[in-house]
Amino acid sequence: MARLNLLEETRFEKLPVSIYPNKKLASKTVAARIAEIIQTKQKNNQQAVLGLATGVTPLDVYRELVRLHKEEGLSFRNVITFNLDEYYPMQPDAEQSYVRFMHENLFNHIDIDPENINIPNGTISQEEINDYCLAYESKINDLGGLDVQILGIGRTGHIGFNEPGSAPNSGTRIVTLHDLTRRDAAHDFGGKAYVPTKAVTMGIGTIFKAKEIILMAWSGKKASIIKKAVEGEISSEVPATYLQLSDNVEFVLDQEAAADLTRFNTPWLVKDVQWDEKTIKKAVIWLAKTLGKPILKLTEEDYNNNGMAQIVTEMGPAYDVNIRIFNCIQHTITGWPGGKPNADDSQRPERRNPAKKRVLLFSPHPDDDVISMGGTFIRLADHGHEVHVAYQTSGNTAVWDDDVLRFVEFAIDFAKSQNDDTIKLEKDYLNMKEFFGGKLPNQEDLKEIQKIKGLIRKGEAIAGARFAGVGDERIHFMDLPFYDRTKRQKSISYEDDILQTIELLRKVKPHQVYAAGDFADPHGTHKICFDIILEALKRLKETEEWVKDCWLWLYRGAWHEFEVHEIEMAVPLSPEEVERKRLAIFKHQSQKDRPVFPGDDSREFWVRAEHRTSETAKCYNQLGLAEYEAIEAFIKYSY
Repeated sequence: MARLNLLEETRFEKLPVSIYPNKKLASKTVAARIAEIIQTKQKNNQQAVLGLATGVTPLDVYRELVRLHKEEGLSFRNVITFNLDEYYPMQPDAEQSYVRFMHENLFNHIDIDPENINIPNGTISQEEINDYCLAYESKINDLGGLDVQILGIGRTGHIGFNEPGSAPNSGTRIVTLHDLTRRDAAHDFGGKAYVPTKAVTMGIGTIFKAKEIILMAWSGKKASIIKKAVEGEISSEVPATYLQLSDNVEFVLDQEAAADLTRFNTPWLVKDVQWDEKTIKKAVIWLAKTLGKPILKLTEEDYNNNGMAQIVTEMGPAYDVNIRIFNCIQHTITGWPGGKPNADDSQRPERRNPAKKRVLLFSPHPDDDVISMGGTFIRLADHGHEVHVAYQTSGNTAVWDDDVLRFVEFAIDFAKSQNDDTIKLEKDYLNMKEFFGGKLPNQEDLKEIQKIKGLIRKGEAIAGARFAGVGDERIHFMDLPFYDRTKRQKSISYEDDILQTIELLRKVKPHQVYAAGDFADPHGTHKICFDIILEALKRLKETEEWVKDCWLWLYRGAWHEFEVHEIEMAVPLSPEEVERKRLAIFKHQSQKDRPVFPGDDSREFWVRAEHRTSETAKCYNQLGLAEYEAIEAFIKYSY
């Protein structure tokens, strides 16, 4: 019976999927499977042929393999490896080289014979590259193919660098990279312009010959493409869908990467559901959106025809369920994000007391505050709350080099106008100009350049916070050490960042903390900043009484918004408030027009922000609620 239930639950899935609570446990499982293959081959006096991948996805697998080697004696003397791909052209000692990546993360720490390491050569001449690719392919075939191939998946659905349009029988070859793939790599190269346009990659046909194929994916950023790869139709537009044709494939996912699969996202379509308040809310909103109806117009038939008959049977009739969920959503809407004084707060998202709250808004970058929750920021200040804003990082990475020269030129001219000595400043200026002239992609800036870039963003942040109504004494620049440290070190400690955050929290003792919960940030800064805040609050909660009255609200907006069923506080904005928010964003002039790292969306940040908040307002309206110009959304986080 359990087997039948599982088959029913996974009936939309066209290949085997294993889901783990987190990526570390999943990676240990994959590493154990690789170790088993190696040891089995050793017992039979055979060589193990491994297909390896690069990028963030397999890092924990490699760490576990290194641990197995050092602590449990796993030997790699009988192992031959073939890597999937390499940028072209690419020098092997370049920071972005996959040769360097593999040695730093695996090969330098195990006993593999260097002669057994095969990684596509990014330095082969264009005249020789086709012959080289054929030889790479032949070497794999001569060894009997790969015993196992591990894969990640790109957001285009590429495996290796087999981009959309790749043929299922393709072999090792040179390819042109998709624009989205290059955008995803932009941060590693110091901008998309420096990302190679081509790569050498094993083909899909090469991958298919492996005796086992394990595709791994972690985090919600991969959820949408995983759904297409697992449940979608086979298409060259999503090359990973070709894996549905293999009898030897397994997708290994963490819970976040699996979140969009039908059995998790809309489970009522495939199995009996244990209905609770959150699931009912999500299902009813999904039903209304799917049918294009306001919630209050949903019928018994609508529920019965969409796997939700149990709801109306147990909790119906349909109109009662509709009213219940409609009211639930309506109660998220508030014009009082700090709580409404002298009002019944039993149906409001925030407490009414204390009437004037201490608020601490954490902004990972110097502009996330106004981009993501600028309207709410201004509203809190207008309502007289003691609003503090803390800029967690300098944001100095995201400033154009020519802006530095422009600001230093201004400083020199101003100093001359005051008859001040400009000798040192002019010398520094010439050094900076010379450095920029020979600067390599993603090269770390000189210390004085980093300082100036940070000051540019600091000045903009002060202007934005002042415009929102915050006094200078409540503007805090944390400049957390991890931000610059990660540019030089692969593995770092965040302890000093946590202690600094604890110190600020103790100083303010906030009733409300706002933190960025937008983990789609392609550079990971938002997630690191959130983890630091969370750890600081957890430690304080163990010893300090005030923390029990401190609520943690998460905001989004820089990259995408919360879904309506997730929202616990919705702050509506009038057209005038949208205008004020826009003007606050405009204070960040270095990020206007064309930011250094725009991510997937080429629009200006203020345009993105207005579009996302207006879309949230439209969703509320389409569900049958009032029509607002825009809505900023929040969820409450329990810690």
